[in-house]
Amino acid sequence: MLNKKLFVLVIMTSFMSHVFAQTDELLESSEEPESELVSNLEPSAETPLPLDQIKTFAEIFTRIKRSYVEPVSDEELLDFAIEGMLNGLDPHSVYLKEDRFEQLNEGTTGRFGGLGIEVMLEGGFIKVISPIDDTPASEAGIQTGDLIIRIDSQAVSGMSLSEGTDLMRGEPGTEITLTIVRDSESEPFDVVLERAIIRTKTVKRERLSDQVGYLKVTQFQTETAELFRKELRALKENDQFSGLVLDLRNNPGGLLNSAVSISDALIDEGLIVTTKSRITENDQSFSATPSDLLEGKPIVVIINAGSASASEIVAGALQDHKRALILGTESFGKGSVQTVLDLGQQQAIKLTTARYYTPSGRSIQAAGIEPDVFVQQRQFQEQEAQFNRIKENDLPGHLENENSPSIDDNEDSDRLAKDYQLNEAFNLLKGLILYSNLES
Repeated sequence: MLNKKLFVLVIMTSFMSHVFAQTDELLESSEEPESELVSNLEPSAETPLPLDQIKTFAEIFTRIKRSYVEPVSDEELLDFAIEGMLNGLDPHSVYLKEDRFEQLNEGTTGRFGGLGIEVMLEGGFIKVISPIDDTPASEAGIQTGDLIIRIDSQAVSGMSLSEGTDLMRGEPGTEITLTIVRDSESEPFDVVLERAIIRTKTVKRERLSDQVGYLKVTQFQTETAELFRKELRALKENDQFSGLVLDLRNNPGGLLNSAVSISDALIDEGLIVTTKSRITENDQSFSATPSDLLEGKPIVVIINAGSASASEIVAGALQDHKRALILGTESFGKGSVQTVLDLGQQQAIKLTTARYYTPSGRSIQAAGIEPDVFVQQRQFQEQEAQFNRIKENDLPGHLENENSPSIDDNEDSDRLAKDYQLNEAFNLLKGLILYSNLES
C-alpha cells in the first residue's frame, strides 16, 4: 500500500515541480503581473526531487488515511497539502480553486458579496489590511491592524486565509460576528456586521474649494484609471482649479496596470515602478509618457497604514519624482508582485513572483512609504467660548470697505471639519498654490 501511494505521490510531486518551475518564464511573458491569468505552460528542465522528504510525505499521507478520527478523501488531503505549501511561503501566495477562482475575478471588477475588507494571515490570525470605504466593514468601525480571532464564535487559529475569507462571505443581509483584538483595547470585543453586495465606486470626486479639487481612490480595479481621468477632467472644468488632493487612505491596492496608468496621468517622464524577480531577464519596468493631465499643478497625496500595494506604487512614484507632497502616516508596506497562474478547470495559484521598487530604487516591502509631512488622524474638538475682541467693523459709524471681500463659498466645510488629515492636506495645498502663484 505504501509503495503504491509513494509511486502516485512521486508522479504528482514531479508534475507539481514541473508546473512551479514555469513561474519565472511566465512572468516574463506577462505585461501586467498582478492582473494576468497566465496559462499554456511550456515544458522546462525539472529540478531534482528531495526523495527522502517525499517518502516522509507519503508515510504521513498513509498514516492520516489509516488512523485519522474521521474518513478523509485523497482529494481533500492533497488540497490541504497544496494550500499549506503556498501558505508557508508568504501571506499573499494562495491556492485558488473553484469559488475562490471566481472571487478573484469579482475582486478585480468591483462587485462581490461580503463585508468589504482586505485581509492577510499573520501569526495564525487574520489581520485587517484595510476596510473598503462605504462597506459594512468601514461602517462598523473595522480598522487597519485589527486582528480577527473568531468568526461567528469559530476560532480563526489554524485556518488558512481562504478558509477565513470563505466564512466571511455569504448571502447579503445575513449577519456575522467578528471577534476583534485591537492594540488600543485591553480586551477582545465583538463586532456584528451585515453582509452586503459590495459595489465599490473606486474614484470619488469633490470640490473642496474653487481652487482645490479632491479625488479619493478606494481600490485599483479594471476601470479605475479611466474613471480617474474622467473625474480629473471634470475638476479641471472650473477655471479657478489650481491643485489636487489625492486621497489613498485605506486603499488596499489592486491591479498593477491601473496604478501605473494613474501615475502616468500625473507624471510626464521617467520611471513609475520596476519589478525584480529571481531571474534578471524577468525584471520589468514601467515608464511615464508625456501626459501630465494637471500640467504641473501641485498635488498633495494622503496615505495611512491602510494604503497598500498599488497605492504605495502611486505614492512612491509621485514622491520620487517630486511631483507631489505625501501627507499622513507610514503606509502598509506590501511591496510584492502576485502573478496568477492558471492551472485549468477553474484552478489557479496566486504566487508571489517579484518585488516592487520605486523610481529611485526603494523597496516598498515591509518598509512602506514615509510621508513628507507626518500627520496622524485626530478628532477635532470644539473650542471653548472666548471673549471676542472688538474690531474696526464693530465700531459705530465705521467706514465700509469699498471692495467686497472675496469669499470662497464652495469649501466643503463639513467634511474638512470632520477629517483632520484632509483639513491639513487642504491647508498645505492652498499654501503650495499660493507659493506657485508668487513664483509665476
